[in-house]
Amino acid sequence: MQIDLYLRPYSQDVAQVRLGRMLLRWCDKCNVPVLDIRKCGKCGESTRSIEVTPPGDIRPAFSHDIDVAHRTLDAQFGEGVGETVLPKNHTIVLNKAPALDRMDEIVSNGAVLGTMRYDAGRGWTFLPRMQAVRSMEKIMTKGRIVADDGAIPFILKGASLLAPGVVRADPGIEIGDEVIILDKQGHSIASGLARMTSEEMIPGAKGMAVKIRWVEEWCEPQTHEPSTWQDAIDANKPEMEKRISEAISFMERVIEQNDLPAMVSFSGGKDSLATFLLAKKAGLDLPVFFIDTGLEFPETIEHVKDVASRHNVKLIVEQAPIDAFNEGFSVFGPPGRDYRWCCKTNKLGPTVRAIMKHYPDGVLSFIGQRRYESESRAYKPRVWNNPWTPGQVGASPIQNWTSLHIWLLIMSEGEDANPWYERGLDRIGCYLCPASDLAELDVVGKNSPLYAKWLDNLREYARSKGLPDEWAEYGAWRWRNIPKSHRQELEKIGIDITRSNDKEEESSNLRLFLAKGVSPCVMGFSIEGAFSKSLDLDRVANILNIIGPVKSSASEGWCAVDDITIFEEGALVARGPDAKGLKEKVEKIRRAVVKAEECVGCGVCIARCCEGALRIELGKIVIDDTACVHCGHCAEPCPAVTFGDSTVFDF
Repeated sequence: MQIDLYLRPYSQDVAQVRLGRMLLRWCDKCNVPVLDIRKCGKCGESTRSIEVTPPGDIRPAFSHDIDVAHRTLDAQFGEGVGETVLPKNHTIVLNKAPALDRMDEIVSNGAVLGTMRYDAGRGWTFLPRMQAVRSMEKIMTKGRIVADDGAIPFILKGASLLAPGVVRADPGIEIGDEVIILDKQGHSIASGLARMTSEEMIPGAKGMAVKIRWVEEWCEPQTHEPSTWQDAIDANKPEMEKRISEAISFMERVIEQNDLPAMVSFSGGKDSLATFLLAKKAGLDLPVFFIDTGLEFPETIEHVKDVASRHNVKLIVEQAPIDAFNEGFSVFGPPGRDYRWCCKTNKLGPTVRAIMKHYPDGVLSFIGQRRYESESRAYKPRVWNNPWTPGQVGASPIQNWTSLHIWLLIMSEGEDANPWYERGLDRIGCYLCPASDLAELDVVGKNSPLYAKWLDNLREYARSKGLPDEWAEYGAWRWRNIPKSHRQELEKIGIDITRSNDKEEESSNLRLFLAKGVSPCVMGFSIEGAFSKSLDLDRVANILNIIGPVKSSASEGWCAVDDITIFEEGALVARGPDAKGLKEKVEKIRRAVVKAEECVGCGVCIARCCEGALRIELGKIVIDDTACVHCGHCAEPCPAVTFGDSTVFDF
């Protein structure tokens, strides 16, 4: 019996989250994965459940994935091990598991054979489980440690291998390497993590030599029949027919319930492609709606055009302003997972404009959203009204599908997918998306010149902030507030990403410094403060209409709203009868001033205005004060406001 003695890597930092039912099963006779069916659709034999780490969003291993695994196995355990463990004529699937960066469980021949883990500075490592160890034991030439007969019973009970129990070890083993433990007959009994180098495992040594991950009494390795993806398509036919039928019925029902024109939101990724194919199978002649963020791979744009052309459907393309990202970068710095201003300037803004242009009375958008992608999507309804794009009703026919469902549909239809999947990406987005892990950025860096230019920009930005180049090169730019766990991982490989000086970072963002506290005055209370730089008074006065009627004097250099006066040089004076209410008003003023000064012209707020009082002029938002009713609905969403610095109480 195999014993799991190891909590998966980084489990102390990364929670395992179930986003839906665990659906992976296996047909041993056909040697293929099946989804959620008890009888194989090809041979009729019973299937069995395969335990993988949640959320269980299984996907096919493509040639790039298999080649990387082969090279990694060969480097760790010897030439030829990769092909032996993962034959290319067998069906192989991957399961992305939670990790600090990237970790994929490899499933083939009816078992999880091991885990591919990507670490900063080290790259890929294969963590083998016992079925994989069995298949490699006769040909491996590296990473072997022979245990003394007296240590074997303790290892089989879950104990670590101590140095006195080591008979010999292959040269070159370093601390942190994955190793295989054999008995004196050459039979593998465990795999684990080296806690000593091979040179340290000498007679008389003390301490732990190997921390055991997986252990199992030896048995003859099993043989497995070859299989193809066509076999997997045939085996999953009943499941796919059920899923496709339900999705088509859902689309027809949603169209009937919403008296709106319909379209397919198409990103160029696999999920939107599957959604498009479902619309075609339903007999729906729907246009394809694509937002070119200006940060797309050229191959993605070509793929979108190719799909629309081959299927003879209308393609609606809306492009983000050419300089939208560069202007945002100059104001906000690089986008981050906790600082994703780019989605508003380069995606949401163009989406709003496109819907207003092409569907002024509203639209039903079929979107490739799935619950297995993230917690936020797991709990979203299947049909929803988009709060940021008024008039858009979103609906997901594939909400409960796994990645493998998606790929089975695409493969069965003989459809070509975005070529970046074959190059190693499992999700397609912008080439500089901060949601990417280091493994994905490595793939992009090796296959696209766009990322090299982005890295140059990041290095230049890092130097301007007193940060080392490694801040850019090892992905620390992906957060504004870098997680402690990521810092610690970089420290392990000798990389320090702290600033080279103790000065507070000078921010190009507009900031408001306030005198601490609220002072009594003739009107009750007062607050005094100053913005960090002088203001464009005309723009500020115009945008303050969001809050209320504005008074101003250009000759005297001030404007006022709601008993709060702002001066051209940046000073602010606020008065009111209620201290708490006054603070809230000042915060509204701050946000409006930031919106005025740091607007990047994304246009997101235009659709929020029911009076048609907003327009874009010279790349910035302008309010028609004769039409504005000061309702405040256009205040947000706004990337400038959302990601601008908070009010600072400085004195």
